[in-house]
Amino acid sequence: MKLLARALIALAALFGAAAPAREPRYTVLRVDTRSEDLRLFLRDDQGKPLLQLKRLDAWLRSRGQSLRFAMNAGMYEPDYSPVGLLVIDGQELAPLNLREGEGNFYLKPNGVFLLGAQGPRVIESSRYPAQAQGVRLATQSGPLLLQGGAIHPRLGPDSKSRHVRNGVGVDGPIAYFVISDEPVTLYEFARHFRDVLHCSDALYLDGAISTLRAPALKRRGSGAKLGPMIGVVE
Repeated sequence: MKLLARALIALAALFGAAAPAREPRYTVLRVDTRSEDLRLFLRDDQGKPLLQLKRLDAWLRSRGQSLRFAMNAGMYEPDYSPVGLLVIDGQELAPLNLREGEGNFYLKPNGVFLLGAQGPRVIESSRYPAQAQGVRLATQSGPLLLQGGAIHPRLGPDSKSRHVRNGVGVDGPIAYFVISDEPVTLYEFARHFRDVLHCSDALYLDGAISTLRAPALKRRGSGAKLGPMIGVVE
């Protein structure tokens, strides 16, 4: 038996056999939208862009509120305005964007994360106008990571593009906000929502600049300037 074991080890070394790849690590924030105060943010009371998670935290504290967590909530233009739809407290601050273009936002199908009377949902962008009634908050980004449990057709396991990424998936009244703890591909990210969190629909929010502020987790966030931000207020 010892001779057989040694022979197998030698063959593995000869043919370059490797141990199974380790799954990437993620931080997951579970939000029950029936009881937790989920909000989108862009500007302060004077209409000035908040830009940073630490400024958002300080602004909330000045109002006697605290932040459970917050992260960036979608892609933005050079002036930090949203690339696509943004609805805050029922008010549309930026319109739905169905144009063609380059980059992840325009990798169709893209989508909208929204919270309305029926709870949280991730839907394909062109479906939004028919479901906009009663929406309290919404942010548009892309691509859709999952649609009906299927990974976006343009995302494949052979991708070489790796970044720290964040996104959101839904399962009934629960919204899962996820940020990778290390650089991952979009395919790996989508697979985590599908296989680990068991979401049927999930939306990519952004990558490379993705950041999280969560005091209980000792996550302070980076100093990156952001456009829309989303989080839970206590």
